[in-house]
Amino acid sequence: MSKDESTKEEIKEEVNNEELTEVKSEEVEISPEVEEINALKAALDEMEDKFLRTQAELANMRNRHKKEREDASKYRSQDLAKSLLPALDNLDRALEVEADNEHSESMKKGIEMVRESLVHALNEVSVEEIPAMGEIFDPNLHQAVQTMPATDDQKTDEIINVLQKGYKLHDRVLRPTMVIVAQ
Repeated sequence: MSKDESTKEEIKEEVNNEELTEVKSEEVEISPEVEEINALKAALDEMEDKFLRTQAELANMRNRHKKEREDASKYRSQDLAKSLLPALDNLDRALEVEADNEHSESMKKGIEMVRESLVHALNEVSVEEIPAMGEIFDPNLHQAVQTMPATDDQKTDEIINVLQKGYKLHDRVLRPTMVIVAQ
């Protein structure tokens, strides 16, 4: 670069710096209309955010209520089933009694019919007996009230005796099975 060219560059740079300084030092006036537009834009953004949050909250509420209704429908027979389980236990105990004459045989047969109709009605609303005998102990389904030493043909934690049957409604345990477990 020649001396003249470098001087020209320096002069240009100096002029640009002076112009920038002048622009910075001048106060820029914002008209009231522009201020109002900016305020309205900020208010609009805030309202849009609130609207979106409210929409999301409503969608969550709808989903929660839908699930609650489905659960209420799915488990509506829970209280009735819990109330009927002691009656079913009593029928089972009555069937364990030995029938020694014709009259007691016919009574036993009648009790069996009543029990079968009760079990059928419970199955219709998805109440099922929890399988236990010979199964491996599961604390979610069974309640161990006693343990006994395991014999050669039994596995550890195998259920060897059922003291009271357990029942579940769909995936919810109404009453755990009371069992004796091999140890």
